[in-house]
Amino acid sequence: MLHNERPYLCNFLGTVYENSSRQALMNILKQDGNDKLCWVSAREQWQPQETNESLKNYQDALLQSDLTLCPVGVNTECYRIYEACSYGSIPVVEDVMTAGSCGNASVYPNAPLQLLKSMDAPFIFIKNWNELPAVLEKEKTLILQEKVQRRKMLLHWYQHFKTELKMRFTNVLESSFLMNNKG
Repeated sequence: MLHNERPYLCNFLGTVYENSSRQALMNILKQDGNDKLCWVSAREQWQPQETNESLKNYQDALLQSDLTLCPVGVNTECYRIYEACSYGSIPVVEDVMTAGSCGNASVYPNAPLQLLKSMDAPFIFIKNWNELPAVLEKEKTLILQEKVQRRKMLLHWYQHFKTELKMRFTNVLESSFLMNNKG
């Protein structure tokens, strides 16, 4: 569905924790009726094992949505961001620090998500889900050609990102283990 109109404006499939930004996200989607334009499937408890059916639903949601909503969970960064990239669905990433120790925003100004930002990820970063209605309104104005171009750019960026990380990882391994054994 790279070149076709996608039936859903956005998607979110996941666990909604009480008093979390995910709960705020669900409320905001319902306010303007955007939940009718998006593929939304929320559950109250995390499920450790997905079924073949739930996996297929998730993959279909990514493939059939222009945007993938990526609220923080236990951590700021999650698999959903990268899965969205692989399907050409633009991640809308909640750009806030979670309670974990993944970085300190006062020491690292790009934290959280500093690797993605340093590599110019073509995502939509938002600080608060109250920004989402404006993002969705703008999305509604895009023509298919603009969406196709953006999907291609995302897929190209993601391929480059994976290649770059592989190269960096290999270099670290080689310099850490192989260079030390030459002495």
